[in-house]
Amino acid sequence: MWGGRFAEGPGAIMREINASIPFDKALWRQDIAASKAHAAMLGACGIVSAEDAKAIERGLDTIATEYEADGVPEDWSLEDIHMTTESRLAALIGPAAGRLHTARSRNDQVATDFRLWVRDAIDQADAGLKALQRALVMRADEHAASIMPGFTHLQTAQPVTLGHHLMAYYEMIRRDRSRFADARGRLNECPLGSAALAGTGFPIDREMTAQALGFRRPTANSLDSVSDRDFALDYLTAAAQCSLHLSRLAEEFVIWASQPFGFVRMPDSLSTGSSIMPQKKNPDAAELVRGHSGRIVGAAVSLMVTMKGLPLAYSKDMQDDKPPVFEAAALLGLSIAAMAGMVEGATFRTDRMRQAAELGYATATDLADWLVREAGVPFREAHHITGAAVKLAESRGVALEALSLADLQAIDGRIGEGVYRALSVEASVAARASHGGTAPDEVRARIAEAREALGMGG
Repeated sequence: MWGGRFAEGPGAIMREINASIPFDKALWRQDIAASKAHAAMLGACGIVSAEDAKAIERGLDTIATEYEADGVPEDWSLEDIHMTTESRLAALIGPAAGRLHTARSRNDQVATDFRLWVRDAIDQADAGLKALQRALVMRADEHAASIMPGFTHLQTAQPVTLGHHLMAYYEMIRRDRSRFADARGRLNECPLGSAALAGTGFPIDREMTAQALGFRRPTANSLDSVSDRDFALDYLTAAAQCSLHLSRLAEEFVIWASQPFGFVRMPDSLSTGSSIMPQKKNPDAAELVRGHSGRIVGAAVSLMVTMKGLPLAYSKDMQDDKPPVFEAAALLGLSIAAMAGMVEGATFRTDRMRQAAELGYATATDLADWLVREAGVPFREAHHITGAAVKLAESRGVALEALSLADLQAIDGRIGEGVYRALSVEASVAARASHGGTAPDEVRARIAEAREALGMGG
């Protein structure tokens, strides 16, 4: 490839450290698509003959068929997917293959291939996240009125509905999808034709190749085109944030599936057993999703550190840009699929959830709100009164609503009989009918909006 400049070939260590074919062979589909677009443009612009352009196209189609059937061969002396494909093309069509690299460099070639790959990865993530959203909406609709404890600090706080809880994750995933969409919009410019760093003296048509590959337009600066990897960082940061949301949902399932909670039975297909304890049903899929988030965040940090000090234009450090992206994409895809399956297949034990909501003094805020609303008590004073009532109920080991009216009036005489209508968990959730609140009707309104956004119908 570059032997004309060197008297000797690379040593064994250089061959090994320099070869990227073990991982960049994943770009073969994108490399062939970009090469076909480039060859067609060269032919249309009269830079290569129509006969050679056609031969190149036929040869690339043959190579694609071979790769699809048998995989990409790994010859480290050819270094990467680009030279592997070009070498095979030469074997198939002869000297005409050497014309394919006219007016391009491996620098703009890999930048184009990698953008195409990341764009595909974004589309795959978005499709998976949409499926997860649909699962969340379906289960939330089933449980729009199913009462459970809401937590802060993992301590019982106020009653909410399971539907409301699940829809919180719908909203998180909605924002994740928007981050991926933003990343896709920014990356959708075509570097092909930037050549090594300065552009080319051949009369190429960059608009033609950009259009052929589905890009919005060509990139505007050839130096930036071959140096830029912020499109990969955009993807990784979106993936990292998404993985954090998936990890939080996974953690909920791990907690809920534990015997002290017993809020959910995990699907058998996403659980494992123990080699020694036959009674165990472990939420391993959820735990692995939780663990994968650390690796995805690590991939983002890895590429940030690789890129942080590189001068323009291309440096060989950038060969290490692809492994963290490939790893993160694979882990994210598995995590999304696992969580969608978990949400779809879980059996929610709403009886246990309701029981937990009733035992944790979750309606204490409702007593304070009643004092404010019905007795005109300032909230801070109502908070103090309610705290005394909770302390009394706790000392007796009973629920708040189990205290007699005499008990409550001994704490504050302004408490009346009507307070009991506010102290049930049903009354508590129904009262929170502000926009975005946990009242079942409000939850159903948000579900209807989500159904429309996802094209799910009524």
